[in-house]
Amino acid sequence: MWNWIVAILSDPNTRWILLGCLLLGFSSGIIGSFTFLRKQSLIGDTLAHAALPGICIAFMLTETKSVGLFLFGALVAGIVATFGISWITRYSRIKQDAAMGIVLTVFFGVGVVMLTRIQHGASGSQSGLDKYLFGQAASMVMTDVYVMGGVCLVLLIACLAWFKEFKLVSFDPGFARGMGLPVAMLEQLILLLTVIAVVAGIQAVGVVLVAALLVTPAAAARCWTDSLALMVVLAGIFGALSGATGTIFSTLVPNLPTGPVTVLAATVLFAGSALLAPRRGLLARRLRSIQAKSAYMREERATLQTLATQRNQQERGEM
Repeated sequence: MWNWIVAILSDPNTRWILLGCLLLGFSSGIIGSFTFLRKQSLIGDTLAHAALPGICIAFMLTETKSVGLFLFGALVAGIVATFGISWITRYSRIKQDAAMGIVLTVFFGVGVVMLTRIQHGASGSQSGLDKYLFGQAASMVMTDVYVMGGVCLVLLIACLAWFKEFKLVSFDPGFARGMGLPVAMLEQLILLLTVIAVVAGIQAVGVVLVAALLVTPAAAARCWTDSLALMVVLAGIFGALSGATGTIFSTLVPNLPTGPVTVLAATVLFAGSALLAPRRGLLARRLRSIQAKSAYMREERATLQTLATQRNQQERGEM
């Protein structure tokens, strides 16, 4: 087993991909816990799709294939999308889920139009923008891992520094507002951190699948605990395990993409959690249901037996 692990990690490129996916999964799981609890699971998908026109605009302005410029364009587009969602929700009667759906479709539609135009241009074949749709983790290098590490550190520090505030905003924003907390600013801060996590994950899993790394580890962690602190830790661990699993399987099996396998690994972890979790798992709930039914039947039999005994005693007394 140890020799097998050493053989996999002997390739420097594999080490960078493994470390990058580990950091990506960990950071996405942490910030995804708060978006999941705030019932904003669609926000990750919205911001990921909204990043595509930012990437295209960055290429059109510079005509150079630069990962740093692409990610900067995606970050700016994601921030614009968050303000668009807030503006639609605040100044219209449209609910937040509908606003996110509008922003997702509009931004992604514009991005696809730009991408098609670029691909038919003179330098489009060399842009490599199509790789950002489904990700290309195999192209990670040392600088990308440093970026992932920086993103992970920023998200971890932010969640530790504002943990109590994020907790109140996630569970009871009305109570947080009554305590004098700047709820609107905290909500925008959570969205900004989500944008950062999404932009960091686009290169690995693409705009189509990056939302799964925000939602699925958090949903799996929620099955195991009612504590937010433990849920955040478990979501980070599940995300990191998904990234490691995707890297290892894509290394062992030829022509197997890392990003989709990472998402599938997260899905398997969620399925196992939903089935085997001690309190919220399907098996545990089924077992409790069977035990409750058995206890009810025992009580019914005991009651019937008591009534029968009392009836017999009454009949003997009358005789």
